[in-house]
Amino acid sequence: MVGDVCVDVIARAAQPHNLGSDTDAEIRIAGGGSGGNLAAWLARLGVPVTLVARVGGDNAGRAQAAELSSYGVRCAFTVDPDAATGTVVVLVGPDGERTMLCDRGANLRLSTADLPAELPSGGHLHLSGYPLLHPGPRAAGLAALRRAAAAGLTTSVDPASVAPLRATGVEAFLAWTRGVDLLLPNLPEAQLLSGHRDPVRAARALARRCAAVAVTLGADGALWASGGDAVHVPAVHLPAEPAGLLDSTGAGDAFAAGLLAAWLRGADGPSAVRSGVAVAATAVSRLGARP
Repeated sequence: MVGDVCVDVIARAAQPHNLGSDTDAEIRIAGGGSGGNLAAWLARLGVPVTLVARVGGDNAGRAQAAELSSYGVRCAFTVDPDAATGTVVVLVGPDGERTMLCDRGANLRLSTADLPAELPSGGHLHLSGYPLLHPGPRAAGLAALRRAAAAGLTTSVDPASVAPLRATGVEAFLAWTRGVDLLLPNLPEAQLLSGHRDPVRAARALARRCAAVAVTLGADGALWASGGDAVHVPAVHLPAEPAGLLDSTGAGDAFAAGLLAAWLRGADGPSAVRSGVAVAATAVSRLGARP
């Protein structure tokens, strides 16, 4: 897979923020980045995974390589001596929803030279959407999709985040990802890309551009759409805290990992979505985006 690796500085407040003053919070430094998170969950689920990414020549980059390797991820990292490893400040509210302040660092310098010269036939390429949403790494993301298609790999793409997706442009993103096997947006991303507010209409519209779509709906579960059909999979019930919704950071990455792990082993679409929903439920019940 090709994606981003970051360090997350997570601050979870138990009450609304007191703007201009102090707010007590639980703060943790943890591994992050959509690519890193998804790779960690895939490895934890027993899927062999190689992550292509760029990190800085700093302690953070070395720590990320060590942490991901400990999960079983093969880290095909390019170490950039002139950029810091990406850092994201994650503000988690009392409801578990997160807002991210991003310094993507070395991730923005990912290049086609960082990609492997050859891809093994019969595999799968997952591309985190972030390389497509920034001009610097975009050529590498597009090259990865082209090389995967040429090698006969199946492909999946996560649109990543609605704000940079909107800034990049819907038509451009749809053109870049047309024909992928799996598109994995959340509901706001699906609505933006399809132009439809209704989740089912949005999923069906996007499924006409690629083989299949899985749309995450937060507390309402997820949708699978393919061939004109759409199947709703309800969310896993979460009890009240402390075992319930704690932090939504990385929930989409965990969902994608659960789905891909099942789908790559031959599960049908709805069954794979159920696997994704179950893994996402585990992810949101803890602080941080990784297993």
